[in-house]
Amino acid sequence: MRSPATSDRTPIGHRSEPASETDRGAAAREHLVAAATRIFAVKGYAGASTREICEAAGVNVASIHYYFGDKEGLYRAVLMRPLAEMTAGFGRFDDPALPFEDAIRMFLTPLLGVLAGNDPDDLDAHVMRLHLRETLEPTPAFRELVAQLIVPVHRALTALLARHCGLQAPDTDIAQLSFAIIAMANDYCLSREFMKMLAPEVLERPQAERHILDRLVGYSRALVEHEQARRAAARPATPARKDRNHALRSRPGRRR
Repeated sequence: MRSPATSDRTPIGHRSEPASETDRGAAAREHLVAAATRIFAVKGYAGASTREICEAAGVNVASIHYYFGDKEGLYRAVLMRPLAEMTAGFGRFDDPALPFEDAIRMFLTPLLGVLAGNDPDDLDAHVMRLHLRETLEPTPAFRELVAQLIVPVHRALTALLARHCGLQAPDTDIAQLSFAIIAMANDYCLSREFMKMLAPEVLERPQAERHILDRLVGYSRALVEHEQARRAAARPATPARKDRNHALRSRPGRRR
């Protein structure tokens, strides 16, 4: 097979590929992913044609087949890149040695990374638009990538929250707590344009991402403390606690 980006291709094992050809190939892939992200975000998977993607990327129509196999392979690459970058950014946020505030800050930081770009036409905005489409109508490719990349992170987060709530393992309420924390961060990305209409200064002030992150760490701590208090109040009273409560109720002069 001949490369669509070059006039020749060296057989594997014969000699190393020239750096210039490698660079051209990498550039062609980048252009295709960027162009496809924008077009898929606007038109969806079904509405986007491979021809218009190649024209927007400035490559010939054989490029998608050469680099990605087919349209579905390109779409998978478009979906995977931001998810893989985000999950890599989490690092070891679930390290038991980390204090809660440090751990949750590590977790939230990649979720808010998109705030660095405020141009509605930049690639991050198109990524958010595409992922919002997938949230409403998930494709099989997106479901597969969520199972591969996101489910392990969610399990790590719920294990962390369970540990800080004194549990051996997460339960349904811990899953709900994790959704609440994630939702706070996601809203700054998915509802960014709506937020600008309501209070543009929140996103446009100097060091906006740092201010937002600091608040979300504090809010997350408050949610965990609320869950801790709720569980403590729901625990059955110990015999000593029952005796103490009975003594208080039986104290002379206590109003009945």
